[in-house]
Amino acid sequence: MFTFEKAIPESTGISSEAIKNVLITLDKKNVPMHSLLIMRDDKLIFEKYYAPYTATTLHRLFSVSKSITAMAIALLQEEGKLSFDESITAYFPEYTDESTHPWIRMTTIRNMLQMRTCHASTTYKVDMKSDWVESFFKVAPTHKPGTVFHYDTSAAHTLCALAEKLSGMPMLDYLKAKAFDHLDFSRDSYMVKDPFGVSMGGSGLMATPMDLMKILYLLHKGGTVKCSDGQVRSLLPKEFVKETTSNISDTLPTSPLPSEAQGYGMQIWQNEKGGFVLYGMGGQLGISLPSENMLIVTTADTQGMAGGNQVIYDALYDNLLKPAAPSSDGKRAYEDLLAFGETLRIAPPRLPENYGYTPVSPDHSISGLAVSRTYELSDNPQGFESLKIDIAPGANSSLTFKYRDKNKASSLPENALKLSFAIGDMAEGIFPVYNCPYTAGGVWLRENVLYIRFHLIGESVGSVRFELYFGGDDLTVFMKKVEETYFKEFDGHLYGH
Repeated sequence: MFTFEKAIPESTGISSEAIKNVLITLDKKNVPMHSLLIMRDDKLIFEKYYAPYTATTLHRLFSVSKSITAMAIALLQEEGKLSFDESITAYFPEYTDESTHPWIRMTTIRNMLQMRTCHASTTYKVDMKSDWVESFFKVAPTHKPGTVFHYDTSAAHTLCALAEKLSGMPMLDYLKAKAFDHLDFSRDSYMVKDPFGVSMGGSGLMATPMDLMKILYLLHKGGTVKCSDGQVRSLLPKEFVKETTSNISDTLPTSPLPSEAQGYGMQIWQNEKGGFVLYGMGGQLGISLPSENMLIVTTADTQGMAGGNQVIYDALYDNLLKPAAPSSDGKRAYEDLLAFGETLRIAPPRLPENYGYTPVSPDHSISGLAVSRTYELSDNPQGFESLKIDIAPGANSSLTFKYRDKNKASSLPENALKLSFAIGDMAEGIFPVYNCPYTAGGVWLRENVLYIRFHLIGESVGSVRFELYFGGDDLTVFMKKVEETYFKEFDGHLYGH
């Protein structure tokens, strides 16, 4: 088995108190964390998951997918099946003709790996119902390739399609056969596919946080590691690892955060501390700090939280990179850290400190509002006919939507869409229609304003949020979905009476 030796943090010069402070800081900042793993000196010194996540829960790693796509392309070059310096059009003649723009013909695989293509944004988002790979060749380019950095997920998606075309198998299967199986990568890991059957090489990887740590470790070690069978193997070309984790492209002109201004290699970011980051939207991070011989993995959902990823970086760097204070009892400090770690879970929403309003008790009931009430809804773009609200102690509260269009609702039990939640706590459920697991909790913002947040778990990492304003005899609902692709009917406003 490929596993990491475990040790107490103090044995590697990190204090357990420092790690606990990371957890406390992130909690105070209301960052929805899902996991934190820390290695130093090749030893695993911390590994915890926020309930309902566990060590075996597959997590959408989003743009970390780009990093493994680069690995597949490097391995195919090593096999002689492609060259970084050839035009991408040489491999997809079916998408090119005499009208193909010269800048697209000039675009090399290396340009795509370095995020210096001829496109300023993701091409398949222009029309997601058309062939995603073809869009890279058909959407009009904006500038000469090989020049400036622009984050273009369609480049990674097209490279993944190339890997699958040349290997004759799904890209993750190819990587498992060539490298990841030697690291005991999760067998049930997979990649979400686009509507046309191509693995989403820019955002589709479903794997565990420990899988991410193993990929990070492989790169940290230059591509050569002692594998699960005890043999030392070179799983990635050494020169590729050096190049992919280096500073090649300039990201400062487009960076919204200090952590994204340090430069870019080949599908891998640089970080503020002289290392590199496998970066995925929403706080999916694999951070290498060579000067500290430290590796850190986080999974989270910072979508919709301005600067959320920077909050994670700062909490880690501010606490872990300062000299460890002498401890008279490191073992006791470590036991305290582990006990604190056992309490970690995705928390219900809560009022900020100094909110200026005294919160009501979780079992608060509104004057004039029955424990269970159905509101008939005015015409709305979502097609909802009514909303039933049940408020009860514990984890027994719910929102139940009915559609006007009975055909649309026919696949739902009793023509209804029921969402369970808890107030002041969390409740788990499955989101109807999308079959997406969630955990949900609510908090009273005012005596007549209830805020509920549904944390989505699985392929759709994100959240769906409701603000319910109870009037004298009516109801106003504000809905916001913070998720990349689906749940569009939960965006906007509803009015009921």
